[in-house]
Amino acid sequence: MDFKIKNKTALITAASQGIGKAAAIELMHEGCRVAICSSNRENLIKAADEIKNITGSEPFWMVCDINNSADINNTVEKVIEQFGSIDILVNNCGGPAPGFFDEINDEKWEDAYNQVLMSTVRFTRLALPYMKKNNWGRIINVTSLSVKQPVDNLILSNSFRSAVTAFAKTISQQYGKFGITVNNVAPGFIRTSRLDELANKRAEKTGKTPDEILSDMASSNPLQKIGSPEDIGAAIAFLASERANYLTGVTLQVDGGQIKSTY
Repeated sequence: MDFKIKNKTALITAASQGIGKAAAIELMHEGCRVAICSSNRENLIKAADEIKNITGSEPFWMVCDINNSADINNTVEKVIEQFGSIDILVNNCGGPAPGFFDEINDEKWEDAYNQVLMSTVRFTRLALPYMKKNNWGRIINVTSLSVKQPVDNLILSNSFRSAVTAFAKTISQQYGKFGITVNNVAPGFIRTSRLDELANKRAEKTGKTPDEILSDMASSNPLQKIGSPEDIGAAIAFLASERANYLTGVTLQVDGGQIKSTY
C-alpha cells in the first residue's frame, strides 16, 4: 500500500530507541525525510546507524532535551534549515516517573508537565506555521492507554497524557481547515525499556519477579501478548499518510484490546 507521503519531512521526538525509532524506520520506508532528536547523543548516533542499516538512508539527527524550550526552538530551527519545512510531527516522549499520589512531590509534577504536555505544545506551536503554509500537515501524539483507562501507579502519566489528548482534540477542530490532522496513538503494554522499568518497580512492591510481572501484563489483554515498538510505528505511519486524510481528533488504541470501554 502506498501511503503517498514520499518526500514529506517528518520530525520525531525522543526517537533514539523504542517507539520513536520504530516510527522513524516506518516513515523512512515510506520515503519520508526524517529528523530525529533525543537528549542522549550516544543513543542517537547508534539509532541513526541502525536506521540506516535497515532503510538504506540516514536520518537527520540532533540532541534535544524536550524539557527545555530553548532546545526545542533550536531543534526546529535546524530541521527547517535542513529540509525547509515540517510536514509530519510525531510528539513522543518517555514516561514520567511512576508512583502513587502520596509518592509524587511538586518537582516531579513540574518535570512531568514539561516532559509530556509542554513539549507537545511547544513542538506543535513551532511546526504549525509550516503546515498551514503548505495547507497539509500531520500531528501525531504518542500517549498511553492510561488516557482511557487510568493505571493506579502512573498518576503523572494519567494526568498529563490525558491533557495532551484534550489539547489534540481542541486544535484538531481549529486547524482542520488547513488540511492538518491531529491524532493520538495510545499504546498498551509495549516492550520497551520503559516497560522493563515499570515491571521492575512492580516486582519490588509485589515480591514477584519482573518476568512474572511481564507475563501478568501480557495476560491482561485478549491477545495475550505484549506489543512491540513496530506495532506503534505502523500505526503512526498510517495516521501520517494520505490514507488517513479523513481522520482527525482521534485516539487510536494499540493495546491488544486491553481497554474495556466501548468508545
